[in-house]
Amino acid sequence: MSVPEPTVLPYGTWPSPIPASRIAEAGIDLSEPWVEGDTTYWIESRPAEGGRSVVCRAEPWGSPVDVTPEGFNARNKVHEYGGGSYAVRDGVVFFTDFRDQRLYRQESGSEPVPITPEPPAPGANRHADMCVSPDGRRIACVREVMPSQRTSMPQCCEPRAK
Repeated sequence: MSVPEPTVLPYGTWPSPIPASRIAEAGIDLSEPWVEGDTTYWIESRPAEGGRSVVCRAEPWGSPVDVTPEGFNARNKVHEYGGGSYAVRDGVVFFTDFRDQRLYRQESGSEPVPITPEPPAPGANRHADMCVSPDGRRIACVREVMPSQRTSMPQCCEPRAK
């Protein structure tokens, strides 16, 4: 029995029965862990859903559940890198939606409600790294205003004459 002569090909050009896209969509990335009481929250990045990021939660010894409903993507573009896409206070989830970069408030079992105004251009105001006040009425966060998309500034923020 003779052994066939190996075929030499340049690095990375050999044929494969498994396409790279199949490998990439098989893995779910977990990030941004958050613990509130006995409940654990995290972000799942899902390649099979077009890279959508979903806030998930689990009670002790319970099965994980999706918090972010379909049609929402808990991800932001602050500084083009993102990060700090959500916060939790008393079971209420606050997150940035990737599509419009607005902040949303979502109570358990309810649809997300936008809590920031619609920007002058899609994605012009970006939000990240939220910190919710103990009473849940205020949020401190990074707010990036894209200068190339800003149409006007509120009077309180205009430069003052010297």
